[in-house]
Amino acid sequence: MRITPLALLLLSLLAAAPARADLHITGDHGGYVEEYKARYQRIRDRHERVIIDGICNSACTLVLGIVPINRICVTPRASLGFHQAYYDKAFTFGIKVTSAEGTSDLMSFYPDTVKDWIRRNGGLTTEMKKIKNGEELWKIVDPCPEDF
Repeated sequence: MRITPLALLLLSLLAAAPARADLHITGDHGGYVEEYKARYQRIRDRHERVIIDGICNSACTLVLGIVPINRICVTPRASLGFHQAYYDKAFTFGIKVTSAEGTSDLMSFYPDTVKDWIRRNGGLTTEMKKIKNGEELWKIVDPCPEDF
């Protein structure tokens, strides 16, 4: 098999192009805030897109404040869930203890549209407050184009 100069040029262009991957969130119930911050900062820095295509609760919602909102979209299956931050139960003898500092940290990342929704819905509490797909969610995040 002979490689032509044109084929060589095309291969070199493909190799030089940055790889682009999208993050699909389909069932994320949250976890450690610092891990989510680091993950979303990497996604932001690589200019990747995020498709919320299911549950994005708790620390998962930090994506809204770290990745530029114009690189995030939601499908009809999307929902967001917000609550106060908790200390790791490993340090509180298995008891769920809220963290005012952690909750303040979460809020500091959210864009104004998210903060406004949270305020209109009674603020962050121990109970999960959810936004399901529809007009309320679309005021925060654009729906994904149909080809997603």
